Amino acid sequence: MVQRLATAALLAATTILSATVAQAQRPSPPPGPLTDGFLCCNMRTYGDSISDINYDEQGTSIVAVGTPARITAYDFRFFNVDLAGKPQRIKNDYSRNITLIDFAKRYVVTEDPKRKIASFPPEVGAAIVAGKVMPGMTREQVLMALGYPVASENPSLDAPVWRYWRDSWSEFQVNFDEKGLVKNVAGNAVALSRVLATAP
Repeated sequence: MVQRLATAALLAATTILSATVAQAQRPSPPPGPLTDGFLCCNMRTYGDSISDINYDEQGTSIVAVGTPARITAYDFRFFNVDLAGKPQRIKNDYSRNITLIDFAKRYVVTEDPKRKIASFPPEVGAAIVAGKVMPGMTREQVLMALGYPVASENPSLDAPVWRYWRDSWSEFQVNFDEKGLVKNVAGNAVALSRVLATAP
């Protein structure tokens, strides 16, 4: 009887341990193309990670649009990328309605944005490099300057308003006209001081 109880207890412990180990094992991350290209837009890094919300917070620094980029691996909510020799991970924090592969394609592009920027009017190019927007910019130019608006709040890039945040408290909106050009930028004074380019 004692032996049967001991065997049952051992069997129960083994089953629990096996279930725990099975739950602890993560499935393999999704495969995706290990693309060589360029960073689509100005992004802010916390040192070794970048979030799609792209907050302009204390302690962050800008990785410039057009920085050489190479995707090295995919995980569940981020992908690893080498940005001009510096390893980073770009996290999908607020755009989870987009697949990780499509998310990565947004940020690592095959055509160098700097070539396009060189063809823009000088004041537009200067605004993009500074991470600012101005009336008359195209959607593409806004993306280069500010990054993508998070998909959870902006499901369509054809929408007439894009919502952004410079930090947790400072939201601003980029408003487009019927031609898809920036009509104006609305927000509080702090946000506007950071993102609105002054007229030349």
